[in-house]
Amino acid sequence: MESTVRILHVLGNTNLGGAESRIMDLYRHIDRGRVQFDFLVHTAREGYYDKEITALGGRVYRVPRFRIYNYFTYVHELKRFFGQHHEYQMIQGHMTSTAAIYLPLAKSAGIPVTIAHARSAGVDQGIKGILTRYLRRNLPEKTDYMFTCSELAGISVFGGKAVKEGKTTFVPNAIESGKFEYDPGIREKIRRELGVEGNYVVGHVGRFHYAKNHEYLLQVFASLCMQETVKTGEEEHPDQKDYVLLLLGDGAGMEEIRKLAGELGISEKVFFAGRKGNVWEYYQAMDYFIYPSRYEGLPGTVLEAQAAGLRCLISDSICKEVLVTDLVKSMDIKEDAGKWASYVVQTKEYVRRGHGKEIAQAGFDVKRQAEKMMKFYETGSFE
Repeated sequence: MESTVRILHVLGNTNLGGAESRIMDLYRHIDRGRVQFDFLVHTAREGYYDKEITALGGRVYRVPRFRIYNYFTYVHELKRFFGQHHEYQMIQGHMTSTAAIYLPLAKSAGIPVTIAHARSAGVDQGIKGILTRYLRRNLPEKTDYMFTCSELAGISVFGGKAVKEGKTTFVPNAIESGKFEYDPGIREKIRRELGVEGNYVVGHVGRFHYAKNHEYLLQVFASLCMQETVKTGEEEHPDQKDYVLLLLGDGAGMEEIRKLAGELGISEKVFFAGRKGNVWEYYQAMDYFIYPSRYEGLPGTVLEAQAAGLRCLISDSICKEVLVTDLVKSMDIKEDAGKWASYVVQTKEYVRRGHGKEIAQAGFDVKRQAEKMMKFYETGSFE
């Protein structure tokens, strides 16, 4: 009989998203002789992490994406899957939009423990968001455990009552903090590869999606460029560095942002770098990190940027748990973009150093979290 505890994680896909990256960080650091992960995803496409998952001993299974009209097909495929797989001690659903469907089905098929994990503090626009809220309305009654990456995420997914009554459990979005420590050598290498050695690099890491608010980010950057032009006038300033905006990530909204960059007259200053497996190296190339999200769970990117020693200007809609160091300033995205730009100008000169140890000490180090999570997976308790 296999002594290894097998945990099934449910996701939309295994690409380079925030939740996916945090799970993979954890996966790499657990003792896989004690605990092993498998993944149930809602896509037929191979994901970025699929090959690594297989190499680590995990398996990736697939069900159709839920689209309302295929409800019965979706339920049928889930029942078929759970009917064939009885090896799991726990199922952890990070995709909470349909967790109220698949977690009870898993429970009835014999998986002893179900977990719903809140990873976001908002929903998509329109009918999709309305449907998500409807499907989540009784989720607290349909799961054994409620994990949250932040208080705001817990309230959004499980409701204020569940959070207030202490029925949720805070599980930090931990990172491999030491990997992001400031490294001048890597900084020089990446900046040379990008051709931005003489520039001041404003950075952002995130998929092109409504939640990330790239539109506002571009407006802030355009204002930043305009303020600097007004400041310097027509005079030559040999020490003046031109601003560039480095965007890491992909997604359906990328082309709209490219178009907006053109409309704002900043296309030549905006670098669309795509998704990167070595994202920690690109933080080194940046000089400032701007993150004006409309909503988040707990963005690991802001933790990573702090570990790399970057000043961070973020939306005040982002949870307070991410404010670990004095590098972070929160501002309202309802403010004029020029106010954000002015703050960057006022604070851009500082002595940079890594803050990985502070991130770890605040509870966001994945090595420490791996031990805690293995204990939970094996015993059902964090105590």
